[in-house]
Order: sequence, then structure tokens, then C-alpha cells
Amino acid sequence: MDLLSVIERSWGWTGLRPTAVVGDNPFGNLIVKDQTERYWRICPEDLFCAVVAASRPELDALSRSQEFLHDWYMATLVGQAEQGLGPLRPGYRYCLKIPATLGGQYGGDNLATLPLLELIAASGHIAQQIRELPDGAQVRLVVTE
Repeated sequence: MDLLSVIERSWGWTGLRPTAVVGDNPFGNLIVKDQTERYWRICPEDLFCAVVAASRPELDALSRSQEFLHDWYMATLVGQAEQGLGPLRPGYRYCLKIPATLGGQYGGDNLATLPLLELIAASGHIAQQIRELPDGAQVRLVVTE
């Protein structure tokens, strides 16, 4: 399955109808253009997918924001991951074993690598399952093969 299909299948419940991936980072964050020319950010470590720009000019302006760039490049976390896990294999991205939304730490033993397609699929599935839970709700994660 290709990346756009995985995005649609895993994150389509948010309203995202992807037409192109226009950016990605080493932690599998994606900037995705949709059918209405809006731009969405998928953030697997925080289990969110949201519109970040309503047009290309808005995306261009966002890409000049120091706050956005700091968040996007995740330099400290990427450095930690590279040091602890080594360079990424083709098609893989760094990730948090337990997403931050579920209490996972940014770094240390919570860092891992996954194929990008699996990361996008798993994060979308988990996000959909917990979307209606109130902040602070108890979550039990069951991992199956």
C-alpha cells in the first residue's frame, strides 16, 4: 500500500483527503496537501492530524516561523535518536514507543524506529480510538501481532 492510501485509511476519519505529501521529518511528521488545497500536519508522536494552512501562501508563511521550524525539525530529539539508535534505514522513521499523548516520554528508552507506513497507520488507529476520551482518562494499550 502506498503512503497516500495509508494516510487516507488511517487518518481519513479526521476529514483529511490526501492528494500529496509535501514534507516529512525524521519522526514521521507529514505535511499533507488535501483535495481542497489545504495543508495538514500529521504528528504521530502526539497522535494528531490537523489543518495547519488553508493555502500554499499560508504554508509558505508557516515555514518561515521560527516556532514552527523548531517544532518541525525536532533537532534535540532527532540528535538523541540518532545517537541511541543510529541512522535511519530507508523507509523508516524514529518514533516514540508510547506516544506522548498517552504519557510517553520524549527520549530515552521510549525511542524506537518503525517503517513510516506502519507508524502512520498505528498512530492514526490509536488516535481514532482515543479521540473522544477526556483528558486524564485511563488508557490500556494492548499490542497484538
